[in-house]
Amino acid sequence: MKTIVHTADSRGFANHGWLQANHSFSFANFFNPDKINFGALRVLNDDLIAPSMGFSTHPHNNMEIITIPLKGELKHRDSMSDDWQSVLPGEVQVMSAGTGVFHSEINGSSKEHLSLFQIWIMPDEQNVEPRYDQKIFAEDDRKNRLQTVVAGFDSSEKEALKIHQDARISRIDLEEGQKFSYPTLSAGHGVYLMVVHGELELNGHQLQQRDAAGISETDTFEITAKKDTSLLFIEVPMIGLN
Repeated sequence: MKTIVHTADSRGFANHGWLQANHSFSFANFFNPDKINFGALRVLNDDLIAPSMGFSTHPHNNMEIITIPLKGELKHRDSMSDDWQSVLPGEVQVMSAGTGVFHSEINGSSKEHLSLFQIWIMPDEQNVEPRYDQKIFAEDDRKNRLQTVVAGFDSSEKEALKIHQDARISRIDLEEGQKFSYPTLSAGHGVYLMVVHGELELNGHQLQQRDAAGISETDTFEITAKKDTSLLFIEVPMIGLN
């Protein structure tokens, strides 16, 4: 098993006043040649957005974009629909940019900050028709068990949101002392694990809040929660690994 640990303080950081952004991989003005991608995972941004602020209308193409709000209210609008969509904690949003789409994302609250993860995954098919979807996933369904929120179109995970890649995004909330064995989709997949909060042990490594690890070349790995811990798993084919 190959394990690469990325501590929280090794991420790129940008403070734009209205936006405080942590970049797990090279993005915008942050460039690290050792952190371009993890297989098909290209972006994992941990953003904190000030009240009523956000990203004005901008384009994307040929990328699978997944947003997971952690706190606050995200408001989304894109060129597929002029309506603003609210996305709240407990929900997950997916957008296939495909042949091209314009969108805007703002903090829907005038009082509270918005905290979210934004994930970009390189698709396995180019120039698809753009599409958008979102769904609520119950918190109770990930207590000490894996909850898959995003999967590929060919996956048997019927309750998951779908993207154009043989990938899987899942969450789990482990109670202190709980062990969990994660089974990978295939030997050609790798898993990028992010500690949302808490503390765990992985293959002799101690990971704390917002620490991450890339795990590959294995069909399973085990983690132990050292305290109540919430985890995000992003599993992708290890194509183009840097």
